Amino acid sequence: MESSRCAEVSSGVGYPSAGHSHRAALILARGGSKGIPLKNIKNLAGVPLIAWVLRAALDSEVIDSVWVSTDHDEIERVAKVWGAKVHRRSPEVSKDSSSSLETIQEFIRLRPEVDIVCHIQATSPCLHPHHIREALQMITEQGYDYVFSVVRRHQFRWEEVDKKGCKNTTPLNIDVAHRRRRQDWPGELCENGSFYFSTRKAWENGLKQLGKIAYYEMLPEYSVDIDVDIDWPVAEQRVLRFGYFGREKNVAVRLFLCKVSGCLTNGQIYTSVSGEDLVAINARDLAGIQRLQRENIEVILMSNVNEPLSRSLLKKVAHQAGCGLWFGKQLKGFEMEQLMEKKKLRWDEMAFMGSESEDREILAQVGLNGVPCDSPVANLIAAKYTCQRPAGNGAVCEFAEYILMLKKKSLLEVHEDRIDRANF
Repeated sequence: MESSRCAEVSSGVGYPSAGHSHRAALILARGGSKGIPLKNIKNLAGVPLIAWVLRAALDSEVIDSVWVSTDHDEIERVAKVWGAKVHRRSPEVSKDSSSSLETIQEFIRLRPEVDIVCHIQATSPCLHPHHIREALQMITEQGYDYVFSVVRRHQFRWEEVDKKGCKNTTPLNIDVAHRRRRQDWPGELCENGSFYFSTRKAWENGLKQLGKIAYYEMLPEYSVDIDVDIDWPVAEQRVLRFGYFGREKNVAVRLFLCKVSGCLTNGQIYTSVSGEDLVAINARDLAGIQRLQRENIEVILMSNVNEPLSRSLLKKVAHQAGCGLWFGKQLKGFEMEQLMEKKKLRWDEMAFMGSESEDREILAQVGLNGVPCDSPVANLIAAKYTCQRPAGNGAVCEFAEYILMLKKKSLLEVHEDRIDRANF
């Protein structure tokens, strides 16, 4: 069970006004990140980094509006695709020297309806809706003015000294002669940078008079903060296990539908000396399809009347891949429903990989969708998985591995997917 123990001080600042207050989630995402260029929209486990916290905030059911404050066009586009409103910050608070407080104060000056600002860090991708609900409840129901997230650490700290000097370092939280075992020491609380919630008045006062202060303790597995590039692969593995994937339950995929042109192939058609049309298929993509089939997931390649490949060539591709081939007219919902009825499937039991704007309807309805990184539709929808690889060059294999990872995750029992607190 998540802990939300708190420590408080009092300075006479009043509680939020009675009645329903307007709660705004605000994610700051400046375009000039120095550590990782445009890290806020860089893909982490197939999803833009900022989208992990946007999804948690939008699904929390206690936030009235979700905002992204940015000065960058591409960040604005991604934020809107994922359902957020955008506050276009001024140049005065878009400098390298600009503080988060200055940016938040500008936001609330322009949003008089906002009573509580839930400042969420885009670099904390393991945030879940229940974290937001429980922390916000501490303000709205328990009367706190300022709530921030912490994590418990069991690390012994030492004083920093000048290496050129002769002074010895001294322990700050440890008796060297009686070093405590982990289980005998509760550890220390450290900010994990996931979020900072406060009343409007506290932000307007520059956080100088905070009134009642509380911390919200998050478990270590949810405390992921990405500052430098080396954090990325570690965070990716953590978020695949402990990230929030949306309201939908992890239903095992039974059918994978994949467009041929733009997904399995890169859309290029070659002509042999004899005039025969040819296409190239990546061996990794074929291996990915075979892995799905070994896990009893049926794979069907799809095409429609706009398909540039001839039907005979499509049949050769399907034969090479060892899977079925389905011809549709426009690949619309009605045709999919006919296929589902035939296969006795639901929408949430199907995965679909598309690439064109015409695929948006199906992408929006299936339980799991994926797009190659170079597909036109990747910029139009909030895909549940955007491949790092392009079409015809391993994208299908990458998405197949993701499907299998989610299947494995869905089969894990809760107690198997938790970390032993005594040995973390």
